[in-house]
Formats: sequence, structure tokens, C-alpha cells
Amino acid sequence: MTKVKLTQIKSGIGYPKNQKATLQALGLRKMNASRVVEINPQIQGMINVVNHLVKVENAD
Repeated sequence: MTKVKLTQIKSGIGYPKNQKATLQALGLRKMNASRVVEINPQIQGMINVVNHLVKVENAD
């Protein structure tokens, strides 16, 4: 599986509860927090929900 690095670039304040919960589920709790995750269909769907709040990069 491919690994990607997720970085929260925008706050969840002012966005719907489901988007805030998705950020929490991805492990992003603060601004500029990063996390390396393996891509699977569930994670890809979560990224699609909050793609305007996170930056996605390949993790080598």
C-alpha cells in the first residue's frame, strides 16, 4: 500500500461536525500537525471529505 503524509493546513472551526470528526479520526488535532497514513479505501474517502483542510504529499 502507498503511504501519504497528511498535514492540516486550515482549521476545522466553522465547518460541519462531520468534517471536524474526520480530522480527529485522521489524527490531526492541531494546525500544521502531520501524520503518515497508509492509503486504503476508507482513508481515501476521509481525505476526500476534508481535502480543502489538508495537504496530501507522498511519503517516501
